This record gives sequence, structure tokens and C-alpha cells, in this order.
Amino acid sequence: MPLETRKPATRAILAGLISGVSEQQTLEELALLAETAGAEVLAKVTQKRPSKDPAYYLGLGKVREIAQMAEFLGANAVIFDDDLTPVQIRNLEDIIGTQIIDRTTLVLDIFAQRARSLEGKIQVELAQLQHLLPRLTGKGVELSREGGGIGTRGPGETKLETDRRHIRRRISYLKRELERIRKNRELLRSSRKYPVVSLVGYTNAGKSTLMNALTGAGVSANDRLFDTLDTTTRALVLPDGRKVLLSDTVGFIRKLSHEIVEAFKATLEEVKESDLLILVADASNPAVDEEIATVRAVLKEIQASDIPSILALNKIDKLDCSKPLINDKNAVEISALKGTNLDLLLKKMCVLLPQTREHASLLIPYEYGFLLDDIYENGKVEREEYRPEGIEIEGMIDSILLRKLRKYLFDRSCF
Repeated sequence: MPLETRKPATRAILAGLISGVSEQQTLEELALLAETAGAEVLAKVTQKRPSKDPAYYLGLGKVREIAQMAEFLGANAVIFDDDLTPVQIRNLEDIIGTQIIDRTTLVLDIFAQRARSLEGKIQVELAQLQHLLPRLTGKGVELSREGGGIGTRGPGETKLETDRRHIRRRISYLKRELERIRKNRELLRSSRKYPVVSLVGYTNAGKSTLMNALTGAGVSANDRLFDTLDTTTRALVLPDGRKVLLSDTVGFIRKLSHEIVEAFKATLEEVKESDLLILVADASNPAVDEEIATVRAVLKEIQASDIPSILALNKIDKLDCSKPLINDKNAVEISALKGTNLDLLLKKMCVLLPQTREHASLLIPYEYGFLLDDIYENGKVEREEYRPEGIEIEGMIDSILLRKLRKYLFDRSCF
């Protein structure tokens, strides 16, 4: 007797407002998000409206149509392509009679599945609680981690109390923990010897694949949304000899809610403190322009838009050669999967990365010969000569190190 295939916990209808091409694309993205979360998408419902209905998000007639469709298809959830107010959620539940999920709840459910580090789990739980708190009124919902389906996953396996005071206490605790993590990050940043280059971009643009191609990091790089949630950092040596720290960050999407940006501020601050950004974009995606605009908007929101950046147009191996790509002097067409033009990307990094070295000559006394290790590690030595007074070193010396060694500066014109 054949084994019965287990049905997904969430069988959903998708719903959204349409007023242009970009909104149609966000609904397609919503379908990918729903499937990533483990839901089965039964149908998509759209409505053209100039604005959201304050009571039902969609028009009342369309909501009743969805209710009939849900009963006919056996759907147990309706996922909406925007954030919903507490009033809208309550009204929609009363008419449709199924679980109502908004876009942020869906994204946070995926984050809950992806988070591996303590920091990632704290950020996800904080965002979930902050999103849930104003939506508790009159719902009588229990935050049970023992059930299944979208909106029920998160940190821990025990039932969380829905008492608002308890949730506020939990939010305060999580904020304190994130502040502690943020201060630890500041200490680490202050002690860094090397510049930081961050990979940013739309989710599933190929950032992790590029990270692996450049550093051999072994980061998970599956073809799915938000496959990487926790930040990964690896060392990379550039063609000019400079060492940098390459950081792979969480991907962005359209309609990134304030709760998500706020909760992931500790992670996003890593981007803000970078010396160079590599904006990775999927050149094979017809909506690549919109995705690049979304990433730039998020960078502006976190005050990182002034950092020097390279536009890495990835996945050109999937592209028709006749298709014109974006005209940008700082753009490089690459294939992280095939390794195409990665040498050009590295050269562009050398050009745009702010210079952290100065040309200098040093005369290091023999008793301080141990300083040569730091000079070679953080600089590019062009000449080394042994003199009676000590070791003469000439080359590009790290600026921070040079300030410490200024008393050993050597003027060859005196000889």
C-alpha cells in the first residue's frame, strides 16, 4: 500500500493590491516567500484599488469572494502582500474564517526557520514579538510553538504567555541582549586590523555563492530565499596584497518592514561600518532594476548609501548575450557560480577600496626585528636592506601601523 503524502501545514490563498507592474512582481515574490516557508499556494487573488481599504485591506466584495474560494479549495490560511492592522486582521478573520497572515509575519516565519546563531534567534524573536504585540487585542491567540504552520515557529519549543506585560518584559530583555551584542561588535570593530568589505543585495542574488567563490567559506548557498540569515566573515587577500574581511549579510526584499530593520539593526550596523560594499544583483532577473533600487533604498535607510560600492551583476551565465546590462562605471558582470570575471571584480575592489597604506621607508633596529612580522602582514614591502644601524624597509605600510612606527621613519636622502 503506497505511503500517504503528508500535506503542508499551511494551504494558502495569496491576496494583494495591484496598481502597477511592480505590485504584480511583489505578488510573485510573495508566492516564493510562501513556498519557502513551507506553504502550499492554492490560488492568487488580486484587486485593482488606488488605496487599501482601512477595514478589510481589499474591498468587502473581494473579501467575501476569498471566503468562498477558501471553503471550496480547503485553504486554512490567506496570506496578504502587505502588513495588516489589528482591525483589518480581526475583520478578515470574521469573514473568511481562516488564519490571516500578513507579509511581515510570513518573512519572520522564514527567519525563524533559518536563524542558527544566538544573535539571529534573538533578533527574530524580538521582531516577532514587536509585530505581534499590537495585534493581540481581542484575538485570544496563544503563541504556541507546539503547533505547525506559518506564524507558529520561533525561538524555543515552550508555549509563550500572551499577557501583554509578559511580552513587554520579554521585548525589554531582548533589546538589552542586542545592545550588549552591539557593544561587543563595536569593541571588535575598534580592534580590527583590516578593512571590511560587505556583500549586500536582494535575497537569492548569489551573495553566498560569491562569498564561497572568493574565500572558500563553505557557506550554505542553496537556490532559495533567505538561505543565509546569520552574518559570515572571512579573510580575503586582494591582488595588491591588501588583506580585507569579506562579510556576507542577510538579503533584502521589497516592503522590508520597520520591525525587521529595527530588530536586525545590530547585523545591519556591520554594513554601515564597512569600508566598501559589493551590491550583488541577479542580472538574469527581469526585475533586476527594481531589486537594485530596493537594496539602495534600504542602504539609505540605515545610513550606508555614501559608502563606496561596486555593482556586481551576477548570474551572467544565465543571460542572453544580446541583452544590454546596466550602464554603471562601477559595475562588473560576473558569474559567481562559474567564476567568470572574478579577477575583474577583485581589481575593481583594489581601485575603490579606500587606501589604508602610505609609501614610507623605515629603519628598524635589530632588537626590534619582531616588528617586521606586522609590517609584512599589514603592508606590501618593496625593498629590504640590512644596514649596520638596523633593517631598512621600503614599501606601502599600513597607515595605522605607520603611526605607531613613526619614530623609525628613514630619509634616504641623508645617505
